[in-house]
Amino acid sequence: MVTKTETTAIITQAKTEQMRQPSVKRWLKHFFFMPAAKRYFSKQDQYEIAQAVQQAEQGHVGEIQVVIEGHIPATHAYQQNTHMRARQLFAELGVWDTQLNSGVLLYLNLCERKVEIVIDRGLQQATQQQVWDEICQKIVADLAQQKFRIAVIDGVTEIGKVLNHFYSHSKDELGNELPDGPILLR
Repeated sequence: MVTKTETTAIITQAKTEQMRQPSVKRWLKHFFFMPAAKRYFSKQDQYEIAQAVQQAEQGHVGEIQVVIEGHIPATHAYQQNTHMRARQLFAELGVWDTQLNSGVLLYLNLCERKVEIVIDRGLQQATQQQVWDEICQKIVADLAQQKFRIAVIDGVTEIGKVLNHFYSHSKDELGNELPDGPILLR
């Protein structure tokens, strides 16, 4: 269950009901997709991604959480697209719950080869959607060339540059609020 403050726009069950986009085709695609996150990202790759996140978070209070999912669970795939899934994980993992509303979720869905970046409300006011779309496009281009590790690391680096541009506070003031290692799902 997710708690909600007055200024937090979190995906709750009621909002999920309003945003449903049923698709049998999507459900079949995800149902028959073999679990892949650990096939594409070795322990060494995961370590290097964690190092990239740690380095990208230097010098500012922005927090980056990387989630790599092989496929959307069959129980959700009929109703949810990758955008809805990313927003759900943003809420469930507490990326929205950073002290200065500076959380960023980088979500990679291997089944659909789609990338979603969900940003907290503090960043939505300071940045333009075009910046985040460009980062997603670069990651997707690298994925198309089978450069999975490089795609994620470069994406994290670019997110770090954006955060460094908009946040001047030092991370030492707050500490690390989210884990640096990527979360691999199915």
